Amino acid sequence: MSHFFFICLLAVFPAVSMKSPIFGPQEVSSVEGSSVSIKCYYPATSVNRHSRKYWCRQGAKGHCTTLISSEGYISKAYEGRASLINFPESGMFVMNISHLTSDDSGVYKCGLGISSRGLSFDVSLEVSQDPKKISNVHVYTADLGRTVTINCPFRNVNSDKKKYVYKKNGQATFLITDSSGYVDSGYTGRARISIQGTSQLMFSFTINRIQLSDAGMYVCQAGDGNSADKSNADLQVLKPEPELIYGDLRGSVTFDCALGPEMTNVPQFLCQLKNGKACNVIINSRGKKSQDFEGRILFTPKDNGFFSVHVTSLRKEDAGRYLCGANPDGEPKEGWPIQAWQLFVNEETAIPPSPSVVKGVVGGSVAVSCPYNPKETNTLKYWCRWEATQNGRCPQLVESQGLVKEEYEGRLVLSEEPGNGTYTVILNQLTNQDAGFYWCLTNGDARWRSTVQLKIVEGEPSLKVPKSVTAWLGEPFSLSCHFPCKFYSYEKYWCKWSNTGCRALPTQDEGPSEAFVNCNQKSQVISLNLNSVTKKDEGWYWCGVKEGHRYGETAAVYVAVEEKVKGSQDARQAAPGGEVIEPRARKIESKVILGPSLFAEEIAVKAIEDPAGGSGAPADPGSSAAQGGSSRALISTLVPLALVLAAGAVVIGVVRARHRKNVDRISLRSYRTDISMSDFENSRDFGAHDNMGASPDTQETALGGKDEFATTTENAVEREEPKKAKRSSKEEADMAFTTFLLQANNLAAAAQNGPQEA
Repeated sequence: MSHFFFICLLAVFPAVSMKSPIFGPQEVSSVEGSSVSIKCYYPATSVNRHSRKYWCRQGAKGHCTTLISSEGYISKAYEGRASLINFPESGMFVMNISHLTSDDSGVYKCGLGISSRGLSFDVSLEVSQDPKKISNVHVYTADLGRTVTINCPFRNVNSDKKKYVYKKNGQATFLITDSSGYVDSGYTGRARISIQGTSQLMFSFTINRIQLSDAGMYVCQAGDGNSADKSNADLQVLKPEPELIYGDLRGSVTFDCALGPEMTNVPQFLCQLKNGKACNVIINSRGKKSQDFEGRILFTPKDNGFFSVHVTSLRKEDAGRYLCGANPDGEPKEGWPIQAWQLFVNEETAIPPSPSVVKGVVGGSVAVSCPYNPKETNTLKYWCRWEATQNGRCPQLVESQGLVKEEYEGRLVLSEEPGNGTYTVILNQLTNQDAGFYWCLTNGDARWRSTVQLKIVEGEPSLKVPKSVTAWLGEPFSLSCHFPCKFYSYEKYWCKWSNTGCRALPTQDEGPSEAFVNCNQKSQVISLNLNSVTKKDEGWYWCGVKEGHRYGETAAVYVAVEEKVKGSQDARQAAPGGEVIEPRARKIESKVILGPSLFAEEIAVKAIEDPAGGSGAPADPGSSAAQGGSSRALISTLVPLALVLAAGAVVIGVVRARHRKNVDRISLRSYRTDISMSDFENSRDFGAHDNMGASPDTQETALGGKDEFATTTENAVEREEPKKAKRSSKEEADMAFTTFLLQANNLAAAAQNGPQEA
């Protein structure tokens, strides 16, 4: 029975040629005196919008006689009852014909250009006699799958007599049901007789879930023999008139199905007629989805038995016939209400091609280009993730006005490119859980919606950055991003992420306290530099590459800004640049499941823990504490050199022991030193300036077990000395010895009484 049902449906929806881009209804039927509206679709190009539209009738030899055109022509047969209206923005024109007669039946063409060789589509119009004009027969009409009730009158003498309903099959008749409870097997559960009472000289015959085979002539009978009352009823089952849907290749369409309130709680479905055999369910309210439509179909239930199905990223093979309906099994079955569509996919589309699949690696990124109608620049743009739930849904992740879902903060950006009809969505810090289908949407023309599948594959991210770092408040900061040679010719950039996008950082010339970007192509590193870190600098930073308006790979790093407090047990030693991985930065990093892997040499700063499990105070450059901490780090890492250093110390001790045999020990107060006469061979180095051989910036001297600093402010450039008379070796030695005694005396006094001038 089901096979027969689909054969009947195929007879209702004959095959449609898809070669011409003009599309309309293949068959139109009506009755005398009524009217019809015939829609013809065309590709909405500039040329087509201004081309001539026509409606012509085909003759016996293939000639097509124009009856009405968009240029104002109208034939005498159509005067006063026909019109042609063009809707250029929708790519459609409509033929309205009223006061139909049987002479209007025939084959027509709707088309563009010249009727003899223009683009056209064949339409068959059938005008039948009004069934209400058939004598002695009451006509009933019912939609397929619905319910019809036939009223059967009788005389008072047959009020208490048995009631029957027969159906004519040619010249023969067979019993459908009677008032004793009999029901034919073909009508079981669907047909019944209702008798209101003896005061009502009429009984009712009801058929539920009308089928195509139910159409025909029925005979109502009350009583038996020659005194029986009989009446005839003609039941016409209305074939589902297919609604035309015109879609563009790579675009999207929506099927709006209205089955009525009685189907609200019945499982609903949308199926596609394939190969002339069956209607394959592509989605239903019980969670079934066709693999061919995976990731690009949505089922949206509505009130009162209404629902809609949205299909995006249309393909050529999607063109054809569709049915929506309701059934307890969520499958098409004869006797249940259905609604029909004919989908045409226009291959001459203005929607640009875009990849249907993008691939990324764990820790890497992808950039997706989303098309939209270029005429709708100011529309809102969205990006959502398709979920294979029971009915399918697509919750929004980001929109062009700045909304970003919380778990995607720092990872997702929607970038608009005004004027070129596309916007770009960038997702980085990829994880295996990100694999799936995503939709590009706007609140404008729904035909431009598209979908893309994200696949996670094996590999390593091309761009290398730390996962998270800490910068010290008020100090300079530098952050590096490594990129491979394949991006040598690309534009490199750093930007600061926010809900509204990723703002490109200004150059160094725009202000000493602002961020800037510089690139060393030989070392393949792009550096972000902050001259003086402020609290506003905290947040997500992206390193990326692009080629013109096309975005490439990106990598994200979270920069936490902390205030360095001297003596704090929680501070970390910082390398040049101020980058330190801190607990707060790690807390932000934990929001991302996985981050890009890093090589050890790419992390500019490491946190150094003390043996007790805590951390030392921050060390100022040049201080003894800093040198002590550095020594401890070196000892812990250069243990294998300890034996070599010990051996060197023994050798030095032996040499100094021999040296002391030739020196004198001098004592000035508590200050002692060993002096050899060879130390005074160059007295000029010490006779003119104090500490000339020391660093011009900072000198360090340990006195009395305390660390003190003596910072010189002298000019580091040595002045030219005047020529002096040559002295003998003995004179030079005496002068040097005198200078030394003076310096030693000053140092001893400084240790006890404070600094003095020499």
